[in-house]
Amino acid sequence: MTYTINADQVHQIVHNLHHDPFEVLGCHPLGDHGKVNQWVIRAYLPTAEAVTVLLPTDRREVTMTTAHHPNFFECVLDLEEPKNYQLRITEDGHERVIYDPYGFKTPKLTDFDLHVFGEGNHHRIYEKLGAHLMTVDGVKGVYFAVWAPNARNVSILGDFNNWDGRLHQMRKRNNMVWELFIPELGVGTSYKYEIKNWEGHIYEKTDPYGFYQEVRPKTASIVADLDRYQWHDEDWLEARRTSDPLNKPVSVYELHLGSWLHTAYDEPVKTLHGEGVPVEVSEWNTGARFLTYYELVDKLIPYVKELGYTHIELLPIAEHPFDGSWGYQVTGYYAPTSRFGSPEDFMYFVDQCHLNGIGVIIDWVPGHFPKDGHGLAFFDGTHLYEHGDPRKGEHKEWGTLIFNYGRNEVRNFLVANALFWFDKYHIDGMRVDAVASMLYLDYCREEGEWVANEYGGRENLEAADFLRQVNSVVYSYFPGILSIAEESTSWPMVSWPTYVGGLGFNLKWNMGWMHDMLDYFSMDPWFRQFHQNSITFSMWYNHSENYMLALSHDEVVHGKSNMLGKMPGDEWQKYANVRALFTYMFTHPGKKTMFMSMEFGQWSEWNVWGDLEWHLLNYPPHQQLKQFFTELNHLYKNEPALYSNDFEEAGFQWIDCSDNRHSVVSFIRRAKDSAEFVVTICNFTPQPHSHYRVGVPEAGFYTELFNSDARQYGGSNMGNLGGKWTEEWSFHEQPYSLDLCLPPLSVLVLKLDRKAEGNAIPTQEGSEIA
Repeated sequence: MTYTINADQVHQIVHNLHHDPFEVLGCHPLGDHGKVNQWVIRAYLPTAEAVTVLLPTDRREVTMTTAHHPNFFECVLDLEEPKNYQLRITEDGHERVIYDPYGFKTPKLTDFDLHVFGEGNHHRIYEKLGAHLMTVDGVKGVYFAVWAPNARNVSILGDFNNWDGRLHQMRKRNNMVWELFIPELGVGTSYKYEIKNWEGHIYEKTDPYGFYQEVRPKTASIVADLDRYQWHDEDWLEARRTSDPLNKPVSVYELHLGSWLHTAYDEPVKTLHGEGVPVEVSEWNTGARFLTYYELVDKLIPYVKELGYTHIELLPIAEHPFDGSWGYQVTGYYAPTSRFGSPEDFMYFVDQCHLNGIGVIIDWVPGHFPKDGHGLAFFDGTHLYEHGDPRKGEHKEWGTLIFNYGRNEVRNFLVANALFWFDKYHIDGMRVDAVASMLYLDYCREEGEWVANEYGGRENLEAADFLRQVNSVVYSYFPGILSIAEESTSWPMVSWPTYVGGLGFNLKWNMGWMHDMLDYFSMDPWFRQFHQNSITFSMWYNHSENYMLALSHDEVVHGKSNMLGKMPGDEWQKYANVRALFTYMFTHPGKKTMFMSMEFGQWSEWNVWGDLEWHLLNYPPHQQLKQFFTELNHLYKNEPALYSNDFEEAGFQWIDCSDNRHSVVSFIRRAKDSAEFVVTICNFTPQPHSHYRVGVPEAGFYTELFNSDARQYGGSNMGNLGGKWTEEWSFHEQPYSLDLCLPPLSVLVLKLDRKAEGNAIPTQEGSEIA
């Protein structure tokens, strides 16, 4: 029996045309089945001058010949099947010894993996696709696998092969996934996929499932080990698993890591594994660099903890090429951005947040992705991840592409990605960006620029099914987490369970409330009497969804001004208005999110290229606003009435919402235990009101828990001497009432002091000034 191969097979290997190079390269038997006593080893090494085979078991070396092509080497061995043989390669007068990658045929991906992935239900496909450390037959290396069903050929590129796609040609499995194990590679290896389409065009692509990427402007993926970090947050995760976040206080500090704070470029870089690791400078200033995840632990966590927030929300930290996109144009869905350090550094950051009682939410962007050549766009020479029809596959307003949610493997990519962040990085929630753009086929499109669904409607049914799937999957693995929709339309049941037809989120941003509040507070207080509905309307629909009240980054950019700048009046009134808005927000039903810088009153808009205006904290008004916000957060967390019953009708009751002449509203918030309640009274004009009567449900002494007009916050310090006793005067359909002083542009929070029951009622005389 001859061991020769035909010229066409050699041609396919030499010109990178073979769909399965293992059929030609590597070690193959000669002779009848069951009587193998000869083996042929073949290798294609385009830069080699000479090659020999090293046989460890026989301790001998066999010279390979080039009968078919000057760089196509082979030899015949008369022995048992050779294991773990090596190739000694001579090139440019130098020698190197490698294990033959085509001598390792054990696949990591099983046929069952490929079948379930093809169905769109392989929840942990990130453990199979991508780059994974493996040991095969006692030899350590990296296994690579990539989904590129329409590619003609795929190769792996890297420093290890001088970025030559001829050297590590991959094998195609089940007509969909390409794979190859490369011995002796390890953590830190940079690589890309070289993908050829059927016309011969070549695309160099970052790994869609890559865990780590080079710092921009470089674009290669980097092999990482996500399992070697030792976590310390077991107690946190167990407490989360057994609790319902909807019954807990949720106060979120939204921030962008790259513009929260920079440090001097010549400062030593600190990471989990020591100092000296290079980190790119900030694009806006060559004299400054980003803080690393490790350094943010020392600076950000104490700050957030002092302010009293329960969570931080990070604008997208998945890898993205352009700082100016804020992270919303993702190219590396499985890689935390390397701007701030390694994957392990980010794990350390999350771990330390948990050890300090702070949850971590990330912005997740499954709605669109950029057109960058190294990313997902036209990945295998076809419209693989995106729709081919631009009427369905392109966001012209954003210059981005839209995922094809109807394709099982694409949906699987995204569902597994959501799970991945909870699984590998222990995050506590995801805020899903731009949900409305996913749900409507005509989003930001003119007539004739979109395609209706199968029923003739504008709803993207495939996207809705995808959102239901991702929420169902994530909750099944990680109960107790948050899934928050940024959804700005009237799509029904966004935050309802999937088993009743909802989309499965447990919270939805209340965009209507946000717009109403900013419109109301930006107008001159005299006109507010004609817009009382703006303050009260949110309660008409409050129980249709589980709402989160958000004042986000979108409200302090693009000429919208920061919060202080939105407010009317002189400087004192601006601060008072901001305090009133924030206090109303924290006493209104719903969880809370606020963007960085609002807590100390930055005047300028958010600038993604710079820092927050930290120098403002040298001035008393900004110090006072920060103190106000810290105490407001602690009030919120300490009073179950303000958070434990947000989404039940029993948790809220108007006392009076119709006093538009004074621009005053008052209401009761009740905890799950209905006997525990607080009373909130808001005066949204600069005119104080003395002897303002407010009905209350029980008799006794009502302590003034919080007054946004207090002196320590920069207010006029009007108030109620620490609290008021009720009078037996039925008012507002309540059996008792309080005679109160309402400070200007203020919100009061009062609570019945049950320990004071039975005490003599003191005479209230004299000034109302506290």
